[in-house]
Amino acid sequence: MLRIKELKLPLNHPEPALREAILERLGITAADLVDFSVVKRSYDARKKSAIVLIYALDVQVRDEAAVIKRLAADPQIGAAPDTGYKFVTSAQPAPGMPRPVVVGMGPCGLFVGLILAQMGFKPLILERGKVVRERTVDTFGFWRKRKLNTESNVQFGEGGAGTFSDGKLYSQIKDPKHYGRKVLTEFVKSGAPEEILYVSKPHIGTFRLVKMVEQMRAEILSLGGEIRFETRVEDVLVEGEGNARQVIGVKLASGEEIPTRHLVMAVGHSARDTFEMLYNRGVYVEAKPFSIGFRVEHPQSLIDTCRFGPNAGNKILGAADYKIVHHASNGRSVYSFCMCPGGTVVAASSEEGRVVTNGMSQYSRNERNANSAIVVGITPDDYPGHPLAGIAFQRELESRAFVLGGGNYDAPGQLMGDFVKGRASTEFGSVIPSFKPAVHLTDLAPSLPDYAILALREAFVAFDKQIKGYYKEDAVLTGVETRTSSPIRIKRHDDSLESLNTHGLYPAGEGAGYAGGIMSAAVDGIRVAEAVALSMTS
Repeated sequence: MLRIKELKLPLNHPEPALREAILERLGITAADLVDFSVVKRSYDARKKSAIVLIYALDVQVRDEAAVIKRLAADPQIGAAPDTGYKFVTSAQPAPGMPRPVVVGMGPCGLFVGLILAQMGFKPLILERGKVVRERTVDTFGFWRKRKLNTESNVQFGEGGAGTFSDGKLYSQIKDPKHYGRKVLTEFVKSGAPEEILYVSKPHIGTFRLVKMVEQMRAEILSLGGEIRFETRVEDVLVEGEGNARQVIGVKLASGEEIPTRHLVMAVGHSARDTFEMLYNRGVYVEAKPFSIGFRVEHPQSLIDTCRFGPNAGNKILGAADYKIVHHASNGRSVYSFCMCPGGTVVAASSEEGRVVTNGMSQYSRNERNANSAIVVGITPDDYPGHPLAGIAFQRELESRAFVLGGGNYDAPGQLMGDFVKGRASTEFGSVIPSFKPAVHLTDLAPSLPDYAILALREAFVAFDKQIKGYYKEDAVLTGVETRTSSPIRIKRHDDSLESLNTHGLYPAGEGAGYAGGIMSAAVDGIRVAEAVALSMTS
């Protein structure tokens, strides 16, 4: 196969134009073109009246060697890379070796379990929350009736926090082994639309993710894996001291002990009690930076027009997203995070007496509002001391939000214009918030530290220069967004991927500080599964 990159065509080009462009680019006749497929399709919307589609294609021709030789000077044409996934080993564990145990069934744990099962290792997966459909009932119950289940919510349960999100499947991680392709292929096999294999910013949406997670669970079980839901790991069993520390099993909340010498901790960024347990058990943990801020809602039609101009509403372009950043005068960086076109702001609490928000959208992205977290970067210098100080800091901000919202899981909110001018809001304008149970209008200034409030006020005005109309007086801010990423990192060796000081313990995914989103978490899961498999067969 040949790979052609950067092939540009007008947004509304007719279907035959792509084949014709390939023939022209390669300088071949129609008879020489055997087949082609789209590897990636993105767009350039810098000129709104003339948006351009940009293709990468794999092309099969009759005399590939001759074409490559003739076009050797063209950096955009060459041999297509092999993106097929190849297993690093197959199950041949040492005699008496207990099976691997995976804790957590979010995107990372799901792929650890799937890859290990596909290699024949029959993993045991332990998930503290419920199966995805029961979890969905509990989550919607919280949104509608304010009844929080601390073990079954947006954060905990089969599918992880990514289930109640936009279902974004793109990442900026380096991926030289094309693990991302394996992730997308498995998702398509489990029911995702095939377009995720080639669109530049693939997404799925919550309802489709539910069905996909169920299909992947079924495959793990069919390959001999075991999954236990509503099963919380209370302790990690370790023998030895110093450099000889070795995992020998886990203890469940029920009291049951399960032996293992290969334990993958693929918990999400909200498993605060698990982080505390690991730290108390002596596992090396350190504080890491994360970000805090609000969710911001604008009319999706405003964002579409700002981004696409006269092409707003085009089916290929879909609902417009955005990515913005501002470096505030007080030295803080303010940026958009987890932007959800045509979506909703959701209640993402997992602890009683605390309010935290997240964003979610369906595959159609056809809700009236666009929402994004607008957050301020912070570092351990802002919450000094203990390695778990970031958790305490998050809890403090979420408790403030609970009080500001009225003490009943309503979220505190404010209109953008009022926030910038430092006055409390009393009624909504043209933008009606999507958060459930409800948004309680107030003054958000007490919800975050002063340095964050000052940086955000400055940024909202500055963003109007990047997206005309972004500073909208009655755009709605909803607080607070604190769980942009894990506040800790469970450090591991670069080669074995084991904990720095505990053999057999594999910190993985977002909770461990090694991912940020569905795709990067799933890719990290593949890497960790391979490390476990190689260790078990060495």
